[in-house]
Amino acid sequence: QVQLVESGGGLVQPGGSLRLSCAASGSINIFYTMGWYRQAPGKQRELVATITSTRITNYADSVTGRFTISRDNAKNTLYLQMNSLKPEDTAVYYCNAHHIIRDYNYWGQGTQVAVSS
Repeated sequence: QVQLVESGGGLVQPGGSLRLSCAASGSINIFYTMGWYRQAPGKQRELVATITSTRITNYADSVTGRFTISRDNAKNTLYLQMNSLKPEDTAVYYCNAHHIIRDYNYWGQGTQVAVSS
């Protein structure tokens, strides 16, 4: 069982930056692909970025070049560096851990990101 807790959200001006963190219980090892998802008001949850245990990354077209996903397995922590933020990035951001063998997903409670002047 994995528990995920997000932090780092807040209010930022357009063009600004934020770094989100996701602290995981236990160890995040070779069996887990990690990811960030987001849900804006009135919209469905969408994929932002994923990273495998070997640090292969994948990004949504809307964030490519602006966001960077990374993981520190020794600290059991997932990160999302968000640069050049736009108002359309406003959403609740959720941390995800996918066990690739069990095909089971764990989710955090989410952290609010608001981009506004």
